[in-house]
Amino acid sequence: MGGFDSGTRARVAASRAGRSPGAAATAGTEPSERTPEADAAATPADPPRASARPEGAGRSARAGAPVPVALSHEAHGDGPELVLLHGVGLDRRMWDRCLPALAARHRVTLVDLRGHGASPAAAAGVSLAELAADVAALLSGPTHVVGFSLGALVAQRLGLDRPELTASLTLVSSVAGRSDEERAAVARRQELAAQDFGASAWAAVDRWFSPAWRAQDPELARQVLDTLLANDRASYLACYRVFATADTALWRWLPRIAAPTVAVTGERDPGSTPAMSHRLAERIPGARSVIVPGARHLLPLECPRELADVILTQTGGHAGNQNGSHTGTAGSQAGTHGSHTGTHPGTPTGQESHRS
Repeated sequence: MGGFDSGTRARVAASRAGRSPGAAATAGTEPSERTPEADAAATPADPPRASARPEGAGRSARAGAPVPVALSHEAHGDGPELVLLHGVGLDRRMWDRCLPALAARHRVTLVDLRGHGASPAAAAGVSLAELAADVAALLSGPTHVVGFSLGALVAQRLGLDRPELTASLTLVSSVAGRSDEERAAVARRQELAAQDFGASAWAAVDRWFSPAWRAQDPELARQVLDTLLANDRASYLACYRVFATADTALWRWLPRIAAPTVAVTGERDPGSTPAMSHRLAERIPGARSVIVPGARHLLPLECPRELADVILTQTGGHAGNQNGSHTGTAGSQAGTHGSHTGTHPGTPTGQESHRS
């Protein structure tokens, strides 16, 4: 999956098999969670407290807090810390096409979430809080967090539970505030995965790839399908339940996110719709949304240059943009006509259209 040469693929494969990827791995730290809510079924008694003081390094997490597992990961490049989180059923290789541009400006850590790739399996009932705690254990300080789909939900939870670790959030193809119809549709996909895993994998590829893109890049579509089919079924179903339900519990707490945030999705994404990105931009203080015209769900693979541009704008990683204060992409790249607010005439504040 992705656009790397055979040498890079061999290095990544060696890392996934447990050998050193050549770049130093990030040292783990034990996270603490202050007020965890039930991720889907229950309403939390208290919200995550963004103002709470984090427990110091080496201190034990309080009773009842998620116990993190050690995630398989690799690091590339040098600069401000940035971590990339993949979607359900995929793995860290989905970032291959974005990695060169990002690693030129950042120290980039790619991880396999629990239940995916070379990381430990996910048990039934795994929670979004646990997935976020796993990632927190890899981070030693403020980090730009980029999450795709399920990874975007993990990023939101991380921003709530560990604000001291989240320098910024880039929420790629994220769900938010599903309607009754959208919840029913994802529930049907979850049921299909439980009943006929192969059919659900094929349906995902059909949903993610337009006929034109699939004809243009058939090998990539095959690689994505192979990655889906290689998943441990129990782990996939456990994590898909989180993806299908966790946005409901998150919605109440989104206004507590303090990190600078951008939500970006494809114009033609049927599941993580432009309306959802706009909702996130309206719900999270100071956030903005970016819509990539003509694109579907897999922005890291379909539009890596455009997505990397959005990420680097958010992190301040563009040359000449060192403080991250610029809130829109450059007019020549994003169609913003020189606007530094990321808005266009006739569009709500906090929304922009990223022109590829």
